Amino acid sequence: MRGEWVQAGDARLEPYQGLTDVALRRRVEGKQGLYIAEGAKVIARALAAGHRPLSVLVSPRWLDSVAPLVSPDVPVLVAPEDVLEDTAGYHVHRGALAAMHRPTLPDLAHLIRDARRVVVLEGIVDHTNVGAIFRSAAGLGADAVVVSPTCADPLYRRSVKVSMGTVFQVPWTRADAWPGALTQLREAGFVVAALALTPDAVSLEDFAAAGHDRVAILMGAEGDGLTHAARTAADAVVTIPMAGGVDSLNVAAASAVAMWALR
Repeated sequence: MRGEWVQAGDARLEPYQGLTDVALRRRVEGKQGLYIAEGAKVIARALAAGHRPLSVLVSPRWLDSVAPLVSPDVPVLVAPEDVLEDTAGYHVHRGALAAMHRPTLPDLAHLIRDARRVVVLEGIVDHTNVGAIFRSAAGLGADAVVVSPTCADPLYRRSVKVSMGTVFQVPWTRADAWPGALTQLREAGFVVAALALTPDAVSLEDFAAAGHDRVAILMGAEGDGLTHAARTAADAVVTIPMAGGVDSLNVAAASAVAMWALR
């Protein structure tokens, strides 16, 4: 099976350096136009979505299962497990990483043209939550996801991993204007429903019963929640009724409940 052995210091390892350092990854991935896919299943889903790999980096025991996934012109780099761990900055349990070229994101008008259910994320900076929301969006039939300028990168390694690669199958884009994107959604015929705890909020059940044809579900970060500007730009504020003295759910869980109710 093909593969090129590499050792610490090899220039070809640069895309894989410091994968747990978010600031470093922003600089490296932004400059090189790359993102990292981890694990054979996630790499396969990225390739199936038409994303192009720059290279693949594997430990020896994963070579036979990962190398056949990529075309012969893609370098398959093989590193001892200690070199792989030192490079990435953590133990790569799934033993395989791929540096993928970032796809060009669609503009918002194109993304929502034929959509009926859209998930909109404002300022969610936790990559695990972003990945989990994408997984729910894929599993519960959302047509698209829009992320605000301050939202975490859906293609950051942790987001991709938690999403199980579904971030590649759900169409998404990053809004350039905020909260102008919400106005654009409303002008396209969407009812923008902001998930928030406010005195004027209606229950999710009552909102779903209204049977709106096109709905954009807007949610914000845990703790700070949605900004005043985003809530003001929405058509309605919606809440999930809770019991047991609990005021709200984790944002990823709340997104799944909302998407299920509005499917």
